[in-house]
Amino acid sequence: MNHLEGRCDLHTHTRASDGMQSPAENVRLAYEKGLSAVAITDHDTVAGIPEALEEGERCGVAVVPGVEISTRAGGQDIHVLGYYVNYQDEAFLKRLADLRNTREERNGKMIAKLQEMGVNITLDEVIAGLGRELKADESVGRPHMADVLVNKGYAQDMRDAFNRYLGEDAPAYVTVPRISPEEACEWIREAGGTPVLAHPGIYADDDLVREILEQAKPAGIEVFHSDHGKAEEERYQAMADEYGLMVTAGSDYHGARQGVVFHGDIGSRSVPVSVLAQLKRCAEAD
Repeated sequence: MNHLEGRCDLHTHTRASDGMQSPAENVRLAYEKGLSAVAITDHDTVAGIPEALEEGERCGVAVVPGVEISTRAGGQDIHVLGYYVNYQDEAFLKRLADLRNTREERNGKMIAKLQEMGVNITLDEVIAGLGRELKADESVGRPHMADVLVNKGYAQDMRDAFNRYLGEDAPAYVTVPRISPEEACEWIREAGGTPVLAHPGIYADDDLVREILEQAKPAGIEVFHSDHGKAEEERYQAMADEYGLMVTAGSDYHGARQGVVFHGDIGSRSVPVSVLAQLKRCAEAD
């Protein structure tokens, strides 16, 4: 028996946002790893879900339709995952389109900052680097900028590009107005889904995490994530118990750039498929 049978990875990205693989390829990778289920959770878009569902039917992997919504709280970018959203809901799709417009505004301002720093890079180059036409419901992210920075010799690899230019504490980073985690949770619920706070350890501010849990009231928390060590897992497991939250896990797989998988490989973080029933029940209850 494959050691991942009966397990699910609830956080993966595709080319619909800033991943490297198509939605179908993510599902096939999940199948090859022996996973029983995988979630497609692209940034501010649900464009990859239909293709993933079709491939899941073909190869026998349950696909969880999801999204990762960009929000802002406590001076930080906070991400909220949504599971079993109605990815055809017109009101939800309009809201996601507005978020992608905000992302485009940020991208333009970051490119301008890079140019002011003497970094010769354009948004056209970033889009061209995709190697395909950017669809209306897809989005460009910082990893795409990082690819160009590496290819042009301004950074050694993805992590170096973020540390030197693109990360929240780096000189080219730009903050734009975003919705709150509370609004994101409301949007997800209104679209028939279940909201979960993504990778709390990345925020390095447990007081803020508690504030978000108390105000936004997500149904779950991503305890197991590729950037969480054992101490973070234990801490957020205890927090989940304290607040009565579902515990989820995700690799946050984006594919490999410059030979390095970012953040982790599909299946590297997983929970039992029984969690899916909890996520569905919560969505139906709302």
